[in-house]
Amino acid sequence: MSNDTTKKKLKLKVSAIKEGTVIDHIPAQNLFKVITILGLDKIENQITFGTNLESQKLGSKAIIKVSDKFFENDEINKIALIAPDAKLNIIRDYEVVEKKIVKAPEIIKGIVKCFNPKCITNNEKVTTCFKVLSTSPVTLRCRYCEKMTIGEQMRML
Repeated sequence: MSNDTTKKKLKLKVSAIKEGTVIDHIPAQNLFKVITILGLDKIENQITFGTNLESQKLGSKAIIKVSDKFFENDEINKIALIAPDAKLNIIRDYEVVEKKIVKAPEIIKGIVKCFNPKCITNNEKVTTCFKVLSTSPVTLRCRYCEKMTIGEQMRML
């Protein structure tokens, strides 16, 4: 089977959308983290996703298609923490009209839990806030206790 045929078959595994956003190149194991971080579990838009799809770059990838939803850059950039190679396609009338690449924000508020159990954010009603020091591996420094949260230590709120 030719590479073009393989690509066409892959595209058919997740149905097309008329208007909205496609998030591609998500590591398969991080699909549900992306859904949570973008709040997709709380919206009423039609959402289609596929996981464990073949990817030359990632080995196994996931894709999310959200109908009638266009994300702000700061929303999109949050996913860079868990899907640094993600690509976004903006769809209008079934056509890709814009492509975006995610970029990690400098500051992250209210989406990641501090790794330090003694941190004020884990003991009082204080919104977490981190400076992003690196994305490979993900390294965050807490604004309040200055402890680092690195890679697999990261937990979503």
